[in-house]
This record gives sequence, structure tokens and C-alpha cells, in this order.
Amino acid sequence: MSPASLGRKPIRRGRYASSVPFAPGGANDIAARLIGQWLSERLGQQFLIENRTGGGGNIGIEAVVRAPADGYTLLVVGSTAAINATLYEKLNYNFIRDIAPSASIVRLPHVMQVNPSVPVTTVPEFIAYAKANPGKISMGSGGNGSPAHVTGELFKMMTGVNLVHVPYRGAGPAITDLLGGQIHVTFTDMAASIAYIRANRLRALAVTTATRSEALPDIPTIGDFVPGFEASQWVGLHAPKNTPSEIIGKLNAEINAGLADPKLRARFADLGGSVLAGSPSDFEELIADDTKKSGKVIKFSGAKPVAKN
Repeated sequence: MSPASLGRKPIRRGRYASSVPFAPGGANDIAARLIGQWLSERLGQQFLIENRTGGGGNIGIEAVVRAPADGYTLLVVGSTAAINATLYEKLNYNFIRDIAPSASIVRLPHVMQVNPSVPVTTVPEFIAYAKANPGKISMGSGGNGSPAHVTGELFKMMTGVNLVHVPYRGAGPAITDLLGGQIHVTFTDMAASIAYIRANRLRALAVTTATRSEALPDIPTIGDFVPGFEASQWVGLHAPKNTPSEIIGKLNAEINAGLADPKLRARFADLGGSVLAGSPSDFEELIADDTKKSGKVIKFSGAKPVAKN
């Protein structure tokens, strides 16, 4: 995301650049484009989206960590950043230490969905089918350690099923292969697949949140069948550490204004999301809590990154 300025009177003139560290089509990319459009209209400046994939999101994240802390380089990323802190034994950055949380944007449920060729229509039927075919059911995700992967590992942990994980470079490519029947199931964010579910091209079995989604009110929760199951994904805007507080404050205020706008709220709701307005300190606390929670699942599952993702 790259604005030419942060207000009608720019803090300084120059070119902004921001990174979405995954392929187009996933939650991070969709949130970045919706907020980028809002900021463009609000500030009268152009916001550009740069999809910088690879390394499980680390390439795009590290590019922002190493960028000048002048507010001209921004990062749109969510739960993956918290997951990577445990997934990778050694990173060239520390997300909590090296990134300045600017504004949380949205929380999105994931949806457990299958290709229509899979002969199940409910979560209990899927569990029974998977147990009858151990190691034969493929589970796609947006990459090793992606929120969809961790959600799937949580499902495996709580149900005892044996699913074969197939990582992709983003949720979009995983959904493409699910549509084509190359994989059987995904636990991707709802934003990436809701259009296909509504068109009956994918079969939704359940949502991953504790309560049903207003976007898919007829779809039950996994927790209805697996007591205690809950998972969701957040996305937010970040800047390099030591970015001036007035820039962080300006970004936070403008994004919170957008999240209060009925049209933008409705757009996120249509994707199954709920807006996450709040202060930078609220966002910082969310990141810290999610880092601890996801770390427990990663350690239990033994999930490891691949050499090249």
C-alpha cells in the first residue's frame, strides 16, 4: 500500500510503498485493497498494493522491518506474523520488537470447506470419512504456518484425523486447486472463498468461530460438533519500528474512521468479517496474545516451515 501523503497537507513529499506478503485473493490482500481504497478517497492520494510473496510471509515482512522508519513503507499482515514467531526457529527479525502496530482492521472467520466431489455434507461425516481413509485426504492452506494451516492442525489435534497438508503460496492458489479437485479440504479465511460457497462451487461444512457467521447464517460452527473448537484470523496495518508517532496516529485515526463507515463495514461483513477498530496499544496487545495462543498449536503439532514456501 503506498500513499503519496498521509493527509491533505503531506507530512513530506515522496513515494510510499507497502507490502502484502501473500498472493492476491486472501484475507491480507482483500483487507489491504479495501482500506487502500478508503484511504485514497479520504486523503486524496493514491494507495498501491504490492504483493511480495515467499518465505511464508517473511520476505514481505522483513522488507518492511528493514525499511526506513519514515511512514512511507507500510505492511498489511495478520495472524501469520504471530504464528511465524514460533513456527520458525530463527528469523532475521522479531515482529513484536521490530514492527509498530498502527491499526487493526478486521477479524475473519475461517470456513471448513470441501470440493463437492468429497462425499460428505457435515463435520461428523467428514471426520468419519477421514478416519476411514487415513493419510489419503489432502488439506490445502496458504502455506506452512499460515492461519489456515494452524486452524487445520487444531482440527486434527482435536479430532484425531490424519490429513495430509499441502501448502500453497497464499489462500488464492489453494482455493483454485480446491475448486479443481486437486485437494479435498481447506480451512481458509472466509473472504477467499465465500463467493464460491454462495455459487455452490464449494461445499461449506462449518465456520471456525465460536458463533455462526452472519455472512453464512445457515452454516454451523465446528464447535457444534467438536466442543471447544474456535479459531479466527485478524488483519492489520503496521509500520517499521520508530515510525513517528504522528504518522501512526494519523493512520490509526483514518482507518478507524473507515471502519465506522457503514458502507465499508458492510463490505467487510459481506466477506464474513467484523471490523476491529482500536488504538495502536490495543492492537499491540492482540498481537502478543495471539502469538502465545498460536505457539501452543504449533508446538503440539510439530509443524515446521519448508525450505522454500
